[in-house]
Amino acid sequence: IINKDVHICPAESKGIREECILYIKMGSKTMRKKLIAGAVVAICLSLMAYSTIAYFTHENTATNVITSGNIRIDLQETAVTEDGQTVLFEDSQERFDVMPAQEVSKIVKVKNTGDNAAYVRIQVQKAISLAEGVQGDPDVSLITMDFDRAGWTENDGYYYYNEPLEPGETTTALFNNVTFAPSMGNMYQNSTATIKVNAQATQVKNNGTDVFTAAGWPESK
Repeated sequence: IINKDVHICPAESKGIREECILYIKMGSKTMRKKLIAGAVVAICLSLMAYSTIAYFTHENTATNVITSGNIRIDLQETAVTEDGQTVLFEDSQERFDVMPAQEVSKIVKVKNTGDNAAYVRIQVQKAISLAEGVQGDPDVSLITMDFDRAGWTENDGYYYYNEPLEPGETTTALFNNVTFAPSMGNMYQNSTATIKVNAQATQVKNNGTDVFTAAGWPESK
């Protein structure tokens, strides 16, 4: 169900999942092109176990905390306003009336709110849906993020946080800004761009030698 800027997924039956989705609406009057950004949060819930070994895992999204065994995370989305204040991304007014070539502040981090160390990974998916009646092949590479390549490593479609995340700690930002290319032409007017962020965590104790060898990650869809 989509109601204005909020999208809520019903509960699922496998793995704990919460996904964060950013919808950017692109439109224009006459020759001016405007991007209208809206935040959509999708929340799903599930639980999983593996044979005789129970890996405690968790997935989460902005402003929501869900507990699974001993692993608990909070996917945080914030933005820095023009006057330097940090606010929740959904409360940021800078995400409205965005123009091509403009940079939108969107800071994505994960906090360990549980009692045990966790390995963390994030999946980021981009999509563009053209307006009704518009023909063409949208290029998602026109939407870019300033990924932190030092603290995170991209592998198999995920960005893995390089270090175990201790209780109470927060990762460095996976990215701080979303940029819309100046070459986004008339084809993109009134289209919708989607950035979907899915964070996952699994236990550190007795689970591989590092984040890349850890098992028990929730299944992604």
